[in-house]
Amino acid sequence: MTMRRTILAAALFAFLPASFAWAEMPDAAKSLFEAKSMAERNAALSTLEAAAAKDPASAYAAGAGEFFTALELLAGGLHRHGFDSPKSFMLPLMQLPVPDNPNPQPLTYEEFRAILVSFRDRLEESAATLGSVPANADIGMVVDLTRAGIDLNEDGAIAPDESFAAIMAALSRGSVDTSAAAPSLTFRFDRADGFWLQGYAEFLMAQADFWLAHDFKAMFDGSFHMLFPRAKLPLQDALVPLDGGMSGNMFASEWRFADFISLVHLVNWPVIEPERRQAARRHLLEMIRLSREDWKAILAETDNDREWLPGPQQKGANALTGLDVGQEQVTAWLATLTMAEDLLEGRVLLPHFRIAGKGINMKRFFDEPKPFDLVLSITGPGIAPYLESGKILTSNDFDQIQREFGGAGFLTFALWFN
Repeated sequence: MTMRRTILAAALFAFLPASFAWAEMPDAAKSLFEAKSMAERNAALSTLEAAAAKDPASAYAAGAGEFFTALELLAGGLHRHGFDSPKSFMLPLMQLPVPDNPNPQPLTYEEFRAILVSFRDRLEESAATLGSVPANADIGMVVDLTRAGIDLNEDGAIAPDESFAAIMAALSRGSVDTSAAAPSLTFRFDRADGFWLQGYAEFLMAQADFWLAHDFKAMFDGSFHMLFPRAKLPLQDALVPLDGGMSGNMFASEWRFADFISLVHLVNWPVIEPERRQAARRHLLEMIRLSREDWKAILAETDNDREWLPGPQQKGANALTGLDVGQEQVTAWLATLTMAEDLLEGRVLLPHFRIAGKGINMKRFFDEPKPFDLVLSITGPGIAPYLESGKILTSNDFDQIQREFGGAGFLTFALWFN
């Protein structure tokens, strides 16, 4: 399994928070991270939320718990309707290892949008709670990823195979070793990791808001049976094999590939909530701000205790990723943040392979939304309204940054760094 998948798994689920040292952690926070049932976890979360206004440790743990329940809302909604993950980087919100549901409920377009809305709104609560923690709070919570988890199948239990370690192993197709002989999957999450988690909440909100800004019903009706093969979608009877593609015959994968082509073709989305597309850009800008705060806090750390994201002064690789961080990577990452911010603010234009002398103003792409057509954006006509003359990002600009990340690759570090 590639390192990239391991980092992706970590990026989706490495959102655990910090508080005071383990011995001083609020009892409710310990219950939150060791709960064996949703009832126990939710009771602990309610206690933490009630104490959050006066106690930074409780606010930190509550913000993380709200993030967990956002993922749980998404996973539960997908499971309810018999989701079958495509495990595709093209659908990052759809990679949770949701267990099979032998008796799925029918799914409508409106119900799918409602799942996304609930997921997105819970993330917003998490970001607000984490944002209430003072930047200089003395944070340090030890969490064992083999003991903390979420309920993926709405049975009310948080089973061992629903732990974050197990989820990451599933996402990376078994490359995360959770055996007794494996390196410890216990980390001490500190204040810097809170900025990191909050940034991931903003990143996921940006994705959800971009989808919700548009009417994607035609795509849902025409291709989503590949994701929900038994949820009574409009073309299920015509296009899904009778066994749901589970028999392993020669067409078991071909029908999904055909539907993926349909999905891409049907990404021709009218704008119905323009304010959400505008919000997506703001979420991405806030993610950039939080990443800067994260690295400011990391570089100020003087300890070296089971770091999730170590700075150059904290020697030793992360036990999960096997990577350590040098000053060259930090400097290059901060330059990447500036590059991304310049693109989102329209100060620098995004190049298009077939257009010379002009580039895409990404600020206008979000703030002046027009129907989004994926194919026409790739070929040119879809982005024509956003073309301008000005400073255009060059491949050399990016190559200089990418070189600093060495053999592991820029994307590997980017998914980890956020």
